[in-house]
Amino acid sequence: MFVDKVEISIKAGNGGNGAVSFHREKYVNAGGPDGGDGGKGSDIVFVADDNLSTLIDFRYKKKYIAPDGEPGGAKRCSGKSMEPTIIRVPRGTIVKDAHTGRIMADISDDEPVVVAKGGRGGKGNAHFATPTRQIPRFSKPGFPGEAFDVVLELKLLADVGLVGFPNVGKSTLISVVSAAKPKIANYHFTTLTPVLGVVKRGEQSFVMADIPGLIEGASEGVGLGHAFLRHVERCRLIVHVVDVSGVEGRDPRDDFEKINLELANFSEELAERPQIVAANKSDMATEEQIEQFRSYIEEKGLPFFTISAATTKGTSELIDRVADELSKLPPPKRFEVQPLTMAELQQIENEKHSFTVQKTDGVFVVDAPFLAPILSTCNMEDYESLQYFQRVLRSSGIIDELEKQGVQEDDLVSIYDFEFNYVR
Repeated sequence: MFVDKVEISIKAGNGGNGAVSFHREKYVNAGGPDGGDGGKGSDIVFVADDNLSTLIDFRYKKKYIAPDGEPGGAKRCSGKSMEPTIIRVPRGTIVKDAHTGRIMADISDDEPVVVAKGGRGGKGNAHFATPTRQIPRFSKPGFPGEAFDVVLELKLLADVGLVGFPNVGKSTLISVVSAAKPKIANYHFTTLTPVLGVVKRGEQSFVMADIPGLIEGASEGVGLGHAFLRHVERCRLIVHVVDVSGVEGRDPRDDFEKINLELANFSEELAERPQIVAANKSDMATEEQIEQFRSYIEEKGLPFFTISAATTKGTSELIDRVADELSKLPPPKRFEVQPLTMAELQQIENEKHSFTVQKTDGVFVVDAPFLAPILSTCNMEDYESLQYFQRVLRSSGIIDELEKQGVQEDDLVSIYDFEFNYVR
């Protein structure tokens, strides 16, 4: 099964928590805090794998969660940082944010791409010792790793794309000029998935893609074209294959215009791509049909070749011209990574410190996800830890929100498993 678009969830590892520890050694009194830092969480890294040609594996595994960094230890020992979590995808895969459509990565070369960064480790209590705070009983929690819902979209890396109506001979053409062996039959939509073939001309070689047949309305979802038009986007050159014989009762000029309209509707940039017209099935056409179509195409300033893929007539001359044109063209299109906008950055920052306060049965219930790891690293029986936690409540705006909602002296406030009476 050829799968070229899937949605998955990825979550980089959280940083490990810093440790709360005190140095203990014989004959050493009051050794002081020696809690180590937490390790870094695992990054999620995408890598191109030429052994893969489809995204079908992601149909069965939708969630990728990287391991967290290990917590710090005693004697200032840092926790272990996790190795990157590798996700292998076919070369040419685009990674997009599922909610905004923002391009996050283009996996087209051998360079690994970090899409979700692991969280930094938290600081151990050794970092918080001062002349006036010599026994800090708290540490910093690790930072959370990045998490995204992403769409993986495969856009084949081919130099040349064969486009045209169904049953015009695209599969036959790629089978005679390369080692590709597509299914060939005398009916429409024989090719249900894109087929890649490597064409060699002397020392030069290039990749040709047989794109499943387009029909009128393909750019709007009709037929197979809507699913596979994306695979023409990277092609440097388009070979437009037309049935010049008209054996199916269609006018080759009308076919040519309809396919170009679908390309333009899908992408204006694609419609401007260099194009060579191959008039196929010439062995079944009359000289008059060929010359009328030749005049029509040459008036548009496009290269025109008369071929018969079934008998290989004219295919060698066509491939020579294709190779010559490719030598003049820039490399395949790369999709630029789109940075976050200021509004998106602000939204992410706000979400990091978001919280809600709700009064239920006389209890003020605070829901603040960012507080959960802080609570786990604070010793509420220790005065300095309690002071630190109170400063976090004040700086995050939770105290202000409680007062705004009318909290009074001795009212009960609940934050997850921690409850306390409010004191002004």
